Amino acid sequence: MTTPDYALRAGVEGAIRQATHTTGLRRARYRGLAKTHLDHTTSATALNLIRLNAWWNGHPLDRTNHSHLARLQLRLAA
Repeated sequence: MTTPDYALRAGVEGAIRQATHTTGLRRARYRGLAKTHLDHTTSATALNLIRLNAWWNGHPLDRTNHSHLARLQLRLAA
């Protein structure tokens, strides 16, 4: 794989991670293809709205990994 391939894969992996972390897409909540498709569609819409809100407000999405304690410390320091 070349460097652009790695960058593309990193972007896809980041999108999948955000989807599973934010909306819990690892397991389907419903039985049946139609309900599962609706669940995935609403999850994708929610992710798009989160990203759009961050873009409109000029806040980049958090791309760094911090522990819960480190995030709390950063919040208290601000």
